[in-house]
Amino acid sequence: MNLLFLCSRNRRRSLTAEKIFDGYHGHKVRSAGTEQGARIKVTPGLIGWADLIFCMEKKHMRRIREKYPDAAAGKTLICLCIRDEFEFMDEELQELLKSSTEEYI
Repeated sequence: MNLLFLCSRNRRRSLTAEKIFDGYHGHKVRSAGTEQGARIKVTPGLIGWADLIFCMEKKHMRRIREKYPDAAAGKTLICLCIRDEFEFMDEELQELLKSSTEEYI
């Protein structure tokens, strides 16, 4: 399964998720950001590639649906409700990511 993790700038939350889940149970994982200054910016191609899209906050889901309605049509978007208060690879962030995604992956 192809998993896409999204946050605002793709520097901490979504990048951490990519690092811990890539290869997990054979999944392929990518991450991106929804804001202009993102390390890797989300594209229609990334959305199309993904089987499941995990957004850290509701605003990320809203941005995807507004900016890429055609690419997002029919896609499963899941909000993890993880606020931007963690550093890259923070242990608490890793635990939150694992617990909030376990029913999906």
